[in-house]
Amino acid sequence: MTSRPRAEPSVPRRGRLRSFFGILGPGLVAGAADDDPSGIATYSKVGARMGTSMLWTALLTWPLMSVVQFMCARIGMVTGRGLTGALGEKLPKGALIVLSIALFAVNSINVGADLAGMSDAAQMLTGISTRSFVVVFGVVVAFVTIGCRYRQIAKLLKWLALVLCAYILTAFVVEPNWGKVLRETLAPSWPPGPDAWRNLVAILGTTISPYLFFWQASQEVEEEKTLGRRMLAWRQGATFREIKNRELDVGVGTFFSSLVMYFIMLTCALTLHAHGATEIETSKQAAEALRPLAGSLGSLLYTLGLIGVGLLAIPTLSGSAAYAFAETFHWSQGIDKPLGAARSFYGVVIGSIALGIGMDLAGIRPLKALYWTAILNGVLAPFLLIAILLVAGDRKIMRGQPSSVLSRLLVAAVTVLMLAAAAALLVS
Repeated sequence: MTSRPRAEPSVPRRGRLRSFFGILGPGLVAGAADDDPSGIATYSKVGARMGTSMLWTALLTWPLMSVVQFMCARIGMVTGRGLTGALGEKLPKGALIVLSIALFAVNSINVGADLAGMSDAAQMLTGISTRSFVVVFGVVVAFVTIGCRYRQIAKLLKWLALVLCAYILTAFVVEPNWGKVLRETLAPSWPPGPDAWRNLVAILGTTISPYLFFWQASQEVEEEKTLGRRMLAWRQGATFREIKNRELDVGVGTFFSSLVMYFIMLTCALTLHAHGATEIETSKQAAEALRPLAGSLGSLLYTLGLIGVGLLAIPTLSGSAAYAFAETFHWSQGIDKPLGAARSFYGVVIGSIALGIGMDLAGIRPLKALYWTAILNGVLAPFLLIAILLVAGDRKIMRGQPSSVLSRLLVAAVTVLMLAAAAALLVS
């Protein structure tokens, strides 16, 4: 079957700002989803424990995260398949099964942590039991994911990304000394002891997260399906403008993600760390501790942000595992399909959310484990990146449009950095 011809989409001269926002999609959502409640807990913990000494990591994570996410996006765009389907050309099925199970397990813990963080935030605002909110939030997210079609969900997630602005505003409420903050950001320091390595691996594992690799590639496939490219052959290959548009989308999304990470660490460094509150285990503790230090407005913005980003992140967490299983076992897949047409796919989504709810209701608080889950991601991600590099550089798999040598060198550098950080952590 021959590929369906593609025409370069025309960009009207009028409404260029509107065209810019129209380009934003999977890359923006993936970047925003990276700052989920569990990620916020990790950044808050780092800021509270390490102060401003690790603000510079935000300057490091943006280009690293951007190049990795764009490579995954390119794989989805030019192969017409999700990441697991493309990796199947290089890895045995047994490895894909292990990868899918590991992704499901880690993501379900993340879902439980995110539900707990959202519910704690809702309880602080309303006084209603967190257990009630865990069930409500879980059921609502599952219902929306199953009941709405891809275009509706994509638009909803895109608007939810705006919630992250609350964390930027929170930092301004604290009124920092921007000259001092800028100096400490641009002149990196390295605290002594193993804590610095542990926090660096946690930050890298939270920002360069395996579930986002799978979500990014699969959403490229979903985007193409909405354009009528239902057959695999019709989705293979991408025009120059399609690739450049996605590069811009991913760049903006990852910049936004790193910016929010920076301001969360800054807020906690200038309030919690500065006042000796260095042992923060959960996002709820951070929100409660912020109230007397950052004022009611700062605490409120932080708390409201937890709910919004949780609603954004949980569909990506449960959905990425579902895409991995579906491509491994060749199930009918896609959040654009009704429940009856993709029962196994939606079964993974429901199972992941149900497991997260069950953990919270059983009193197993996954938030404490999330910091270490981030470290685990930081250790495992490099090995997944090696497989992604093998696919991205294969001209046959990539339909004659492999990732550039420069991008592969950059992702290889990311891989080496994450391996080195993980090794240094183990040694220290």
